[in-house]
Amino acid sequence: MSDTASKPTQPIKVKAADLPLCCPSPATALWSQHPRVYLDLSKTGTAKCPYCGFEFVLEGKASAH
Repeated sequence: MSDTASKPTQPIKVKAADLPLCCPSPATALWSQHPRVYLDLSKTGTAKCPYCGFEFVLEGKASAH
C-alpha cells in the first residue's frame, strides 16, 4: 500500500499478505491520519474507507467497478 496525501484515481491493490487491512496504513504520515478502521475485503474483494474514501481491491478478485 502506498503512502499518498491525495486520493488515488484507481483503487489501491492489496495482497492477501497485507491482510488484515486497515486505513490509514502504518506508513501514512501522522499529520494526514484519521481514526484507524479495519476494512473487510472477504465478501466482494473490495472496500472503501468511510473516512478518506480510498478504495481498496484484493488482487486476484474480480472488481465490481
